[in-house]
Amino acid sequence: MKHIRYALLLVVVLVLLAVVPVLTAQDMMYNEAPMLAEMVAAGELPPVEERLPAEPLVVEPNNEIGIYSDPAWSMADRTWNLGLRGTGDGANFIRHVAYEGLVRWDPEWTEVIPNVAKAWEANEDGTEYTFFLREGMKWSDGEPFTANDIVFWYEAHATNTEVSPAPPNWMVSGGETGTVEAIDDYTVKFSFAAPNGLFLQRLATPDGLAILQFPQHYAQQFHPDYNPDGIDALMEEAGVETWVDLWDLKVFDAGNWTTPQPQLWAWVLEEDSGYTADAVQVTAVRNPYYFKVDPEGNQYPYIDYVQWDVGADTETLVLKALNGEIDFQDRHIGALANKAVFFDNQEAGDYTFAETIPASMNTAAIAFNLTHEDPTLREIFQNQDFRVAMSVAINRQEIIDLIYVGQGEPYQLAPRPTSPFYNEQLAKQYTDYDPDLANQLLDDAGYTLGEDGFRVGPDGERISFSVDVIPTLFPETVDVVELVVGYWQAVGIDAQMNVIERTLFYERKESNAHDVGVWGGDGGLDVVLEPRWYFPYSNESIFGELWQYWYNGDPRGEEPIEPIQNQIDLYNQLKATADPAGQTALMEEVLQIAADNFWALGINLPAPGYTIRRNNFMNTPESYPNAWLYPHPGPTNTFQYYIVGS
Repeated sequence: MKHIRYALLLVVVLVLLAVVPVLTAQDMMYNEAPMLAEMVAAGELPPVEERLPAEPLVVEPNNEIGIYSDPAWSMADRTWNLGLRGTGDGANFIRHVAYEGLVRWDPEWTEVIPNVAKAWEANEDGTEYTFFLREGMKWSDGEPFTANDIVFWYEAHATNTEVSPAPPNWMVSGGETGTVEAIDDYTVKFSFAAPNGLFLQRLATPDGLAILQFPQHYAQQFHPDYNPDGIDALMEEAGVETWVDLWDLKVFDAGNWTTPQPQLWAWVLEEDSGYTADAVQVTAVRNPYYFKVDPEGNQYPYIDYVQWDVGADTETLVLKALNGEIDFQDRHIGALANKAVFFDNQEAGDYTFAETIPASMNTAAIAFNLTHEDPTLREIFQNQDFRVAMSVAINRQEIIDLIYVGQGEPYQLAPRPTSPFYNEQLAKQYTDYDPDLANQLLDDAGYTLGEDGFRVGPDGERISFSVDVIPTLFPETVDVVELVVGYWQAVGIDAQMNVIERTLFYERKESNAHDVGVWGGDGGLDVVLEPRWYFPYSNESIFGELWQYWYNGDPRGEEPIEPIQNQIDLYNQLKATADPAGQTALMEEVLQIAADNFWALGINLPAPGYTIRRNNFMNTPESYPNAWLYPHPGPTNTFQYYIVGS
């Protein structure tokens, strides 16, 4: 934990030549999985030496050199079995198979290390970053991967306003979008108008993955600038009206995981195995052109297949895990409420536990929509005394005792106590249960009680709103919200719980149609990189959707109020400096403004979590961070997991 929290405080040092892997693949003899050797023998694949780049990335396994899946084993023993929840669980792929960027986090989350790029250079002020790619590296279909694919992402997608309303915010510095240039086939340079001090770190998070998910030889057919003569026929064939619809349907990173396409991952989706609305199972198979090997020259991955069963709800996935049908997963099943039954069933289910270290700072982040379309609700929600009243009306200790079996402590949306950015005011203010103070604040605000026992707003109508919560993503949170709306009703506020699926939740928040939204408390350790709850930074900042649109250059945006603008100015200064001390001071100012304005509410500081691990599933970590910006377990090198078959 100490290493994690200090690594996330510091910016990646801008050096003239990046650290390169200690292990090298020079003069190494290569080996391949038996299923690929069979394909080579049948003339269906070239030899492994021709499939690997000239300098494959050599990765030391977590514990030991693994063993390949054997075609003689059962499919279950050749497959990493996982579970997807419903139709809106695309992050599951990123976490388990798709974490492949130019750079990546090391398993301990202490530094950025090479990945697809074998090395990089940066100038002293952080305005230019040059990446050196691996000569001879290939997409999963055997086509060359070059710097031109990265330029294609930049020109065809990232800066094309028809498909991207605004460029990624990590590509913007000094108010201008950076540029991308292919120096040659294996050298690409990113240039910025002002220092971009967080650029390398951003590339190591899920934000940076899109750069490598646009194979030009495949995707260009769906873009009119590259296929002007054939685009209409493809639109007609797909049954869509615009090329943008076609792009969204056919190009992987456009927000859908339904269409298999060439990738650089260890496993790639099988044909006709996309994550569609009616999918019951999704399967990925090993990539014969994957660019990594172990120290003995064995091409990764060790496991032949990854397979996700699609469950309608978390209960279905929990039952599968209890039956030993999930190999290594915490997502959706590692809830505190399930731990006792998992503990009792270890022998029957043939599994054990690994620990996850939460980067989250809250079990439930409750956000009033401060940019609400309804002017009355906007006025009420923007009244800080109203938000304070709603906070002190909540009996957090009762929630912790009833829902979280006494694990945690009352806590707002603030950096975790172990973070160097810990701000006691932001963390602990308004966490004491005080319904009398809540009533006094509401009375003083002019929200008088009507004859029906509910308060009325400035328009003379009952103050009434819904609280959106996703049952399949945060199961305990439904129980939390049920209690919270009861506390609010007790002080005269007509709040109602609205239980909805994740897809609808996103539709509502992205169209600014929600009243109150409930989500997880990201940003407890990764404070600088994940400030979503401290100011309207991304579309996950559900307390200020229109303000985050403005910050990110989206035309749907609305100019923020002054304190938010001050935070944005400070954060932009932070991004434009490479000095760790200067970054720290600026982030502390951002957090203090958040403390003084109290944008959103929290409930409980999370305790450590757990992962279910089958006993024959090897090379997994005993403990690892749980965070979106460290998209666990991806950085633990999932490609070197292996199964002891029978």
